[in-house]
Amino acid sequence: MDFTVIIPARYASSRFPGKPLVDIAGKPMVVRAAERAKKSGAREVLIATDHAGIAAAAERHGCTAVMTRQSHASGTDRLAEVVARRRYPAQHIVVNVQGDEPLIDPALIRKVATNLARHRDAQIATACTAIRNTHDLVNPNVVKVVLDNLGYALYFSRAPVPFARDAYAGGIRALPRGLPVYRHLGIYAYRCAFLRRFTRLKPALIERFEALEQLRALAHGFRISVAVTRNAPHAGVDTPSDLRRVRRLLQKA
Repeated sequence: MDFTVIIPARYASSRFPGKPLVDIAGKPMVVRAAERAKKSGAREVLIATDHAGIAAAAERHGCTAVMTRQSHASGTDRLAEVVARRRYPAQHIVVNVQGDEPLIDPALIRKVATNLARHRDAQIATACTAIRNTHDLVNPNVVKVVLDNLGYALYFSRAPVPFARDAYAGGIRALPRGLPVYRHLGIYAYRCAFLRRFTRLKPALIERFEALEQLRALAHGFRISVAVTRNAPHAGVDTPSDLRRVRRLLQKA
């Protein structure tokens, strides 16, 4: 399996400015994510950033950084710039790993890349895990994905889908036995040819309302293969409280 991992790392953040550079056990968070990604078997791991400080920190810790434009609207656009500049072959697989996931499982990265390689009719591959409580089901920050019988995505939503009409008639109090409800994990694999094409597609209305970029691919008729993983990964770092949680976990390791 030949694939590349690219980690988009933007310094500016409305909720947590400078997040990629926060210290976790002596190393910047984005470096921690890159070190996990290197264990996936990727051909190379790149940190794509618009900030000289992030690039310098990456290089100090033995990671490869690529400077990109500041004007990108999303991490996917940043990936597309790197792919174009490095002239990867059309069928080469690139995995987008978030820089705020310093505890990401290397096996999950490889699983997503392998999933795309095995499904030639898919343009994107991603992953999900079963939801086991109503708190996650109704939480709009936990993105849900509905799958068809072959494991392709039918829809992604922040709403509690699929909705068990009869079981929830009196309110959502418990998960019905057997309900196939999955939490989407924010990791994506692309073939380079499609990644370049994706950034030129017109955004879809459902994408704008749900604030979920992957809905653009579905709206334009492209397929997303979804690997189901049994082991729920550690949550990423979105807030200072998340950072404290990750630091405690690494201290125990």
